[in-house]
Amino acid sequence: MQIIKNPNKNAWSELIKRPTQSVESIEETVVQIFDDVSRNGDIAVQKYTSLFDGIDAQVSVVSEEEIKAAAQNVPQELKAAIQQAKQNIESFHKAQKTEKIEVETMPGVNCWQEKRPIEKIGLYIPGGTAPLFSTVLMLAAPAKIAGCKEIILCTPPNKNGVIANEILFAAQLCGVTKIYKVGGIQAIAAMTFGTETIPQVYKIFGPGNQFVTVAKQLATKYGVAIDMPAGPSELLVVADDSANAAYVASDLLSQAEHGADSQVILVSNSELFLTAVETEISKQIAVLPRKSMAQKAIDNSKLILISDDQEALDFINAYGPEHFIICSKNEELFLNGISNAGSVFVGDYTPESAGDYASGTNHTLPTNGYSKAYSGVNLDSFSKSMTFQRITKEGLQNIGKSIELMAEAEGLQAHKNAVSIRLNDLAK
Repeated sequence: MQIIKNPNKNAWSELIKRPTQSVESIEETVVQIFDDVSRNGDIAVQKYTSLFDGIDAQVSVVSEEEIKAAAQNVPQELKAAIQQAKQNIESFHKAQKTEKIEVETMPGVNCWQEKRPIEKIGLYIPGGTAPLFSTVLMLAAPAKIAGCKEIILCTPPNKNGVIANEILFAAQLCGVTKIYKVGGIQAIAAMTFGTETIPQVYKIFGPGNQFVTVAKQLATKYGVAIDMPAGPSELLVVADDSANAAYVASDLLSQAEHGADSQVILVSNSELFLTAVETEISKQIAVLPRKSMAQKAIDNSKLILISDDQEALDFINAYGPEHFIICSKNEELFLNGISNAGSVFVGDYTPESAGDYASGTNHTLPTNGYSKAYSGVNLDSFSKSMTFQRITKEGLQNIGKSIELMAEAEGLQAHKNAVSIRLNDLAK
């Protein structure tokens, strides 16, 4: 890994670029598949599943028998771990519930806000080289707490047409309504338009590769909402010589092993510490089962020396990391000053893996700098805020003149008339 020393601010725009393909290079493929699925439904989904995943099988929903068999094949110790993680996730997300907000803005004018669950949601769970059953917990558990009625899940099966036992167990545990054996762009398109087998949803959640991310963004053009653009995983660590180099290296590698297009960055004010972490990475990566994949991500990653902590904070906010770890004597500066990050991990004993699995916070987070404007998934992601109002006779008399004047000034006579006709009746 290259150590970049005190980069000039003019060079930051290049340093914060992610190792991903441009949207333009992907969008043509996504648009083509969306068009095919919208016209041909299950036949198109089946065609692309065969083309991309090498599985020649009809689009199908997972049966109750498959779910029961999967649960029996998950080791008891792992089941207990999954259940503990679910409990922590539920505890954190239940605490996010808000009560009805009601205000009398002026005498006789009552306004209030209430939350209503999104009725139909679709969860996308990546399969591939690492089936992310933890993402099932992160999405399905809060969806159930929010009260979503229909929770469907799409995930790619393996070459034998089978979904990982852990995904099926977690889905059943969290109350997923239906599970479909389909992944990739075609899964997002199917949930966007609906097919003979897969229902249309109102909002799609879940991470994925660059193609899935662009597919989700395209879904919004057809009236389907998404949680956020969540692409390849990324982590930025800020650490000084008070941190443990082995711990930092392990955190960097934990994200690097997600995939070749993941990115990890270490920012430090100590060149000696950067070198120590680089040495630790070489030692730890050598024994990883996913060494080749992690190595590709490490090759795309950076060790950055920034001597001034305030300048380091400015760089981090410009980058807007998905995950941000703070291991610094100047902890308060970074903790209070961070504006753009999906999730923040503070201290030597807070590995990013804790948030990925079991601490309780959600691991579905904005990537590629989108943390500058997007939140990670939370309980509110699964509901809408609806406003209500009730105006009494007295209230309309109090507010009516203002409405008439504003409507007339905007040239909207019918708006004015809707108030005037009532005020005239009240004046009789």
